Amino acid sequence: MCLDFRFFVVCMLGCVMSFLVVSCSQQQQQVEAPDRLPAYHYVRGKTAVLKNGRAIPPPEAPPQVKRAIYAANSLVGKPYRMGGGHRRHHDSSYDCSGSVSFVLREAGLMTSIRHSKLFLRYGAKGPGNWISVYAKNGHVFMVICGLRFDTSGRGRKGPAWRTESRNARHFIVRHPRGL
Repeated sequence: MCLDFRFFVVCMLGCVMSFLVVSCSQQQQQVEAPDRLPAYHYVRGKTAVLKNGRAIPPPEAPPQVKRAIYAANSLVGKPYRMGGGHRRHHDSSYDCSGSVSFVLREAGLMTSIRHSKLFLRYGAKGPGNWISVYAKNGHVFMVICGLRFDTSGRGRKGPAWRTESRNARHFIVRHPRGL
């Protein structure tokens, strides 16, 4: 009887430990963004420069990051349309998730178009060194080399580089693996 009881206790401890490991790993998959993202701040060799509404990547940026910036630049000036960029990769207008999907696909960092909610599980948790994706159910935007690429902000709606700070409360931050 004593052996059966020890076996039972060991099994129960194993189950409890498994539950705790799974619970902790699920909680660690999400990293909340700070309540407010700061305004653009230039850092030599790390941040892009904005010129005439287009971003110029730092020379030290990896090739995928440069491709992401060039892809985002190609969307600047396109109008905002709900669902834009979801039916066709090259579209006449884009919404938030359509524009982020376009940029990541052109950079070779994603294979399919996603809706904003699906970005909650994109890539790896936390901010990246070069690219960070901020997502919540209903909106997604990204920061590439210190510049925010977003469909909302001051001025007109649509994909554009934004330099002002932004409320990021309730957003989850993710990044492409290795970047």
